[in-house]
Amino acid sequence: MVFSPSFDTFFDFPTALSAPIHFAPTEDGLVGEKYGSIRVPGEVESAEFEMILDAAVEAGMDTHILEEWYCRDENSVPPAYYLKPKAQMLKNYQNSMESSSAAKTKNDKAWRNVSEEIKKIFRTAVLQLQEKGTMKCPQAKKFLCSALEDELDFALGKQTPAFLKKCVCYIRKIANFDRFAKIPEMTRYMDIVVSDDRVMRNQEAYERLLKIRDEFIPTVVAASNLRVYSSVTHCDMKLGYSQEVESHYVEGLCKQFYEDMVDIIQATVQQNFGTEADPLYDEILQHLSLCKSYAELYDFKSESLDYNEPLVVFGGPCTGKTLLLSEVAKQAYTWLQNELGPETDPVVIVRFVGSSQLSTDLRSLLQSICEQIAINYRCLIHFLPTQIQEMKELLINLLGEATFHRPLVIVLDALEQLTDGDDVRKLWWLPIHLPRTVRIVVSTLPNKHGILQKLRQLVHDERNYVELVQRDRKVCSQTLKQQLLGVKRKVTSGQQIYVNEALAKCTLPMFVNLIYREVVHWRSHKDVDDRSLCSTVHESIEQLFYSVENKLGQRFVFRALGYITMAKAGLTEVELEDILSLDNIVLGDVIVATYLKNPLRISYDLVARLREELYGYLVERQVRNVTLMVWANRHLYLIAQKLYLSNEEDVHQMHSLLAEYFLGAWSGGRKKIFTYDNNHFTSLNISVHKNPTISSLMRKHHLTSTQQPWVFQCNLLEPDIFFVNHRKMTELVYHLTRSGRTDDLMFGVIMNFSWLYTMIKIGQFDKALTDIDLAYSYSQEKELKFLATTLRSVKLKVLKNPASLSAELQQRLLPVCDKDGPKYCSIVPLHSSMDVTYSPERLPLCSSYMQIVEILPTLAPNIVLVALEDGSVSTWDVESRQLQRQIDTAKSVVLGIRLTTDEKYLVVATTKNTLLIYDNHKSCLLSEVEIKGSKQSGVAGGVAFINGFTLSTHHALAWLEASKDVNVIDLLYGWPLYQFHCWYEVTCVQCSPDGMYAFCGQYLNTTSIFHLGNGDKLATVTSEFSGGFVKSILVLDTLNQMVMVDNEGSLSVWNTKDITNTRLMEDYDCRGDDSEVVGIELSEDQRSILICKARSIEVLDTKVWKMVEKFKAKRTERFVAAVLSKNGQSIVASMENTSSIFVWRRDSGQCMASLIEVSGAIVKLIKSAHHNLLLSVASSGVLSVWDIDIITAMSNIDKTGKKIQTLQLSGREDYVFTMDGSEAVHKWNFNTGFIETVFKHEGIVENCVLSSSGDLMVTSDDKSSQYIWQTSTGENMFRINGQRISQLLITHNDQFVVSLCEQNASRVWRLGTGHKVCNILVTLQNALVTTANTFLVGATKNKLLAVSLWSGSVSKKFVCDDGVTIVNFKLIPDCPDCVVFITSTETVIIWSVADESVCRRVQLPTNFLKNLEDFQISPNGKLGIVSKGDENINVLDLHSGKLRLVHAAGIIWRQKLSRDGRYLVYICFRNCDEDDEAGVVSNLIVMRLADGKSIGTCSLYKTPTFLSLSQRALNIIIGFEDGSIGTYTVVDRVDAALKIKIATSNSRQIVNNASQKVRPKCGNHSFKTVADCIWRESTEVFSRDSPINVSDSGEGESTTPTKKE
Repeated sequence: MVFSPSFDTFFDFPTALSAPIHFAPTEDGLVGEKYGSIRVPGEVESAEFEMILDAAVEAGMDTHILEEWYCRDENSVPPAYYLKPKAQMLKNYQNSMESSSAAKTKNDKAWRNVSEEIKKIFRTAVLQLQEKGTMKCPQAKKFLCSALEDELDFALGKQTPAFLKKCVCYIRKIANFDRFAKIPEMTRYMDIVVSDDRVMRNQEAYERLLKIRDEFIPTVVAASNLRVYSSVTHCDMKLGYSQEVESHYVEGLCKQFYEDMVDIIQATVQQNFGTEADPLYDEILQHLSLCKSYAELYDFKSESLDYNEPLVVFGGPCTGKTLLLSEVAKQAYTWLQNELGPETDPVVIVRFVGSSQLSTDLRSLLQSICEQIAINYRCLIHFLPTQIQEMKELLINLLGEATFHRPLVIVLDALEQLTDGDDVRKLWWLPIHLPRTVRIVVSTLPNKHGILQKLRQLVHDERNYVELVQRDRKVCSQTLKQQLLGVKRKVTSGQQIYVNEALAKCTLPMFVNLIYREVVHWRSHKDVDDRSLCSTVHESIEQLFYSVENKLGQRFVFRALGYITMAKAGLTEVELEDILSLDNIVLGDVIVATYLKNPLRISYDLVARLREELYGYLVERQVRNVTLMVWANRHLYLIAQKLYLSNEEDVHQMHSLLAEYFLGAWSGGRKKIFTYDNNHFTSLNISVHKNPTISSLMRKHHLTSTQQPWVFQCNLLEPDIFFVNHRKMTELVYHLTRSGRTDDLMFGVIMNFSWLYTMIKIGQFDKALTDIDLAYSYSQEKELKFLATTLRSVKLKVLKNPASLSAELQQRLLPVCDKDGPKYCSIVPLHSSMDVTYSPERLPLCSSYMQIVEILPTLAPNIVLVALEDGSVSTWDVESRQLQRQIDTAKSVVLGIRLTTDEKYLVVATTKNTLLIYDNHKSCLLSEVEIKGSKQSGVAGGVAFINGFTLSTHHALAWLEASKDVNVIDLLYGWPLYQFHCWYEVTCVQCSPDGMYAFCGQYLNTTSIFHLGNGDKLATVTSEFSGGFVKSILVLDTLNQMVMVDNEGSLSVWNTKDITNTRLMEDYDCRGDDSEVVGIELSEDQRSILICKARSIEVLDTKVWKMVEKFKAKRTERFVAAVLSKNGQSIVASMENTSSIFVWRRDSGQCMASLIEVSGAIVKLIKSAHHNLLLSVASSGVLSVWDIDIITAMSNIDKTGKKIQTLQLSGREDYVFTMDGSEAVHKWNFNTGFIETVFKHEGIVENCVLSSSGDLMVTSDDKSSQYIWQTSTGENMFRINGQRISQLLITHNDQFVVSLCEQNASRVWRLGTGHKVCNILVTLQNALVTTANTFLVGATKNKLLAVSLWSGSVSKKFVCDDGVTIVNFKLIPDCPDCVVFITSTETVIIWSVADESVCRRVQLPTNFLKNLEDFQISPNGKLGIVSKGDENINVLDLHSGKLRLVHAAGIIWRQKLSRDGRYLVYICFRNCDEDDEAGVVSNLIVMRLADGKSIGTCSLYKTPTFLSLSQRALNIIIGFEDGSIGTYTVVDRVDAALKIKIATSNSRQIVNNASQKVRPKCGNHSFKTVADCIWRESTEVFSRDSPINVSDSGEGESTTPTKKE
């Protein structure tokens, strides 16, 4: 059938069909109404050709055209006539790529005329010969049948039923087609003949078509399960077979084809699912596929395997070792059957060492062999040994399983490819003394790693060695002759001379095969000489590649073979086609070659021709059910690499394109615009801008590729059943690293949750860690290092339950939990309160910190400079703990070291009063400068040493002890420039960031300002606090300010806008305590200054120049150092004689984290300004490098400090209110997890309730006070004193409050005004307000009472029998007037309040309530959930009375039923006999009640104290013992998409601190000191004439509660 262009429009399959499963190709037969014309024979045997030529002459036909176009070839066996190439016969065809489209049209027309004439001659002559009986029907068929018949016969004629199951045939008939034969367009759809000016259907062709359609295809269907579809198309009565009719048919065909492909793929999926996760099956398949390919390359004459010791094959490269061992594996069955009998069924195990991941390492190699032996001989391996010595013993034991009926053959090729380790190359692991039923054949290079020499020590019999050397020329010539005869070819005697000359130079099997590939195409009339054949393997391979380039195009072959060579494991045909279709360079050639008519897509026939040209060299390899194209040997790979991957720019571009392809960058609607090489088109005389066709292609066509998900799911509702995209897993990371795409590597792979989850799911946890470490080595992103550390800490848990990965990572607040996370876990942490452990990088420097002079961080986060008192300055890599380089200062004692900002110069100060200037990168001394003081300077009775020094951009500034002069040295030339003369002794020097000015601090709080360019003194300023000295100078260049800080912490701020006229702006006196300043820091944004004193830490705001925070140490404690976090919201500090680093929150002063330094007490903290790192030095001389970003993120948890006792969730579920047994109620933001407001009370808060909107909150404390709060502003709007409240309730309409008291009368009062509605005189426990706001239902010992909220009297009651008490009761949400309660007689009763009648009564088993812990009721009242403090969940059907027992994962602590009754959320403690899992205290579990299945589990690492479940979005809130809360959400498969956005918004981020949610300043609001109302026994007294109106709930006013009795 011929398709119109509209077929391509409809035929657009989803990538889910083409990408997920690679299986054996399907055959799709399309049979229409056209049989087609006969073919022009490409080659005809000479006898047949001459017979046909005679018959044509006899028939009176002109045979000149046959004699012109066909040529005799004597090299064919028997001789034959072949059709000459069109390039040779048609004028201008040879240069058609450079010619215009008109020339091509001319050549095409000429060929059509020639081919029609040739067909006519063949048809007439063959039919005449057939009539005479000279030519038999089978012989004549090949000349008379069309391509349609040939292809159908090839595809369906001799195939197995299994193959035919994957075939589909579509037959289309057109009704009354003959009627429209005269329409010219009908020639596309039917065979037409013209007779006597009449156009009619070709009956002969139609009969042949009917024979195929009605006889051949039904016969195939009868013998197999071939799918055949037959349809009838009806033409338009007027227009005939119109475009509309065709489009309708094509659309239906595409839909049917789509459905058939889905069925075939699903059937294949089911077949392959069992082997998808079986690495042994994949390993065996890889080696067998290679063995099959190698065995077809060359014929070896091999002997039988009658050896009792391993047979060793050795020889140099290209001698055919691998080919010979493949032939051994192939012939092993025949040999052993001849030796042991025809009933023998040998087991052959073959491994090409180094060709797969499992065959490179010895342990994995032996394990795969042992497993394969065990499966074949049906042996049970109880456990796989961990030690390699034990693995060898297991192998020897399994060899004993071989029998004479089932002998064993093990073939190991290329032993030298085994990785070194465990003395592998000493071959201690190789079994030497073999059972009679076992044969082992190995191969190796003769001079590699001494393997052959070791084998000779183990195997002494020389008969067991086979050396492969270059063969005799005559033998090779005979072999070549036999190969040619096998394909019915030979060479002439003249050509044979040059073949013999080539074989005289080299007789390696590879060379012989390459010669065969060349001479098999020689025609007998071809002129050859001594240059026609190469003399070496290397040259022959290059010649092979050049010939392919000439046939298929240089650029196409260049890129195609380049992609195959650079791929890590090879490429499939489809992948190569897709990749080449994305390559602009290849497409540029394709557009020209196809004369600008082809859309932007590489044709498959190009890839097929490439494979055909390189058959035997580009072989197939089965990996994970995928057929990959790989090079047959390393020699081919190396030459291809040399020819096609030598240009670094091209290689980088190609790696990048492969990375984009496996990323799926141009899939899912993302289109890559085709860009052309204008120079290339110009060289071909093609103008892009003037050619409308090519310009149209640029506008209309874009490049796309298939999607590349990490996994392919057959059923979206079953995400655990999937196929891994192993191709992406194998190739993507490799090409991303080679192309340097670190961002894609980090965020497209490493930080992608699907990648991480898939790697763990398929058992590649360690490989995932390796890839993360690899990505870190390329990007140096600290987040990757933290991710790897985190994964190692949860390894045991996620290996046991991969579905917990999302929750585990999100609890640690890593950004890898992207939108894919909730697909795999139904509990998603929204805010985690988990205290994440963090270990810094540690580097032992010396035995004591006293030996350390100075430590400098550098621009590289892992590199530090360390100066020791022995005079050494070392450069260390902290991560690898390796010394990179070291400088020896000639035994001078080092006083200090400094680096310039660009780290070009390293300056060292010594006790010899010299500055040593080094080239930091080369560690070479550039100059040595002596520092001199003034004559008046010096220390009485001693020598003055360098007191300090600093660096600017181009200068070094140094001063001596008790000196008033500062020496200025030029760093470039290393000579002194001048001295700055100050008024008093210099104490510190600071340079401006631009390197123009120097600020010299002195005694008497004086600072002099100098110009570094000319040495002029510009100004001198003195603070009014002149008793001390300048400790530090801070230059705020953005504000044009300079800050002097003295030794007592006092500040003076100066305006430096006019540097010569510096003005005093502020003086800040901090001399309150008698502690010295130990550290000063200016924040990154220059908005805050931190002053760390020994006894306190002060933070000043540079805008208002006031102290905004102050932290005081305890009496016995002293601060060592303190720094600000990057965002300035936290303070990180260390205390004297402690080994901890503390993190305090600035606004609240709360200690957020305490990190232990295991190396000893911290004596020094150093902050790196470049990477926000903190360096700590321990007393033991150990340097630790802490990441302040991670410390800040880890400590970003709010805590109240006391365990959470109860919590309330606002109606809009945006805020959480908690009580912890203190005088405060804390308001938490649900989305961020931060405390926003603290409501302080006079006494300990005992009760708290919220209005439905959450705008109003009513609380009570132990001081007999009640408070009404406006939650948005924090205002205490109303206070009532007088009675201690045992329980508070708010009616559902937010109008009334019920205050229950145990000692006095309870009250119902109006929330809006505070007025009493009524008193309640009975005592109620655990009371509840009914949904209709009518009754207050509560229990006494043996009564259930319903009290009217209007009158306060008991309106309804249920009284139990004597001695029976009410244990627990619940309201039924969907039945407002019904109450469910359990009595002490273990009876469940459903009681109607309105009717005061028992609706249902269910008796529970005996002793069921002995340990009753909790009782939940479903909204419709059908199910009751009862927990008894054990490991079982009791589900009670209240209608039937049946009790169902569901086993929980541990001892249940609390449970909550969702509002819709679909889920049960519970917390259970781990069993004591379970192994400790990195501090897991309990587990949060969500169970689906419909099937009792646990749909999600989340580990809790703190002791929970309260569990709450929201009523709308199914959010879980847990209060913990340390005063923190955790929020979670349940994401089931059905509503996953609704919560993904919530689930991925974390308040703590590690990757980018700039994107963190800003922590709000916590508001503290206090109670009213004077009560607005005082309750007496029966009255209330207001403090004002008219009550305060506090109504703000949005509900309408109501005069009284609803009256209903």
